[in-house]
This record gives sequence, structure tokens and C-alpha cells, in this order.
Amino acid sequence: MNEAVRLLRACVNSWDGIVHGVKTEAAVRTEVVLIGVALPVAFAIADTPIHFVALIGVLLLLLAVELLNTAIEKLSDRVQPDHDPAIKYVKDLGSAAVTSAVLLAAGTWGAIVWEVIQRH
Repeated sequence: MNEAVRLLRACVNSWDGIVHGVKTEAAVRTEVVLIGVALPVAFAIADTPIHFVALIGVLLLLLAVELLNTAIEKLSDRVQPDHDPAIKYVKDLGSAAVTSAVLLAAGTWGAIVWEVIQRH
């Protein structure tokens, strides 16, 4: 029972984080909407289960990186509200991680769509 309660609390905390991110961060809202639009598109174009998992998986990864970047930014602002070159560097690293995830998602979608088009 303790393990079930712990798991339930973890799920509630995760849901709270996503809801707060959607309410307060435009980038998180955009990515959640993108996932909502991408689900039926991926279902329609993916010709194998692995393609579907890859198409949706990279978007979930992008959302996860965005949420982590948001957490880094919020914590950085709390620790050091004034401009600090070291904090800027930390925030820039988080932004670079998001950019990397965007490039991975775009590349994955592009490659799979290209492959599916070539087969048909």
C-alpha cells in the first residue's frame, strides 16, 4: 500500500507540474498543443508502431526538456534575482538543451515523413 500511495503522489505532483507549466509558460503551452495536434497526425502517417513511438516520443522528450529548462530558469531567478553572468550561462545551457530537442524532433519528423512518402 505504501508503494501505491507513493506512486499516486508522484503522479499527482507530475500532473501539477504540467498544469502549472501550461498555465504559466507559453513554450509549454505550445508544446502541449503541438502534441495534441501531432497525435492524430502521427497515427495517420506512421506506417509502423516504431514510427508512431518515435514521432510522439521526440515531442514528449521536447516537452520534458522544456519543463526542465523552465525549472532551471525559475530556480535561477529565485536564487539570484539580479543579473549575474554565471546565472545567464546556466540559463543559456538550458536554452541550448531545448534547441537540441527541437532539432531532434524536427529531424525525426522530417525523416519519417520523407520515408513514408517515398514508400507510397
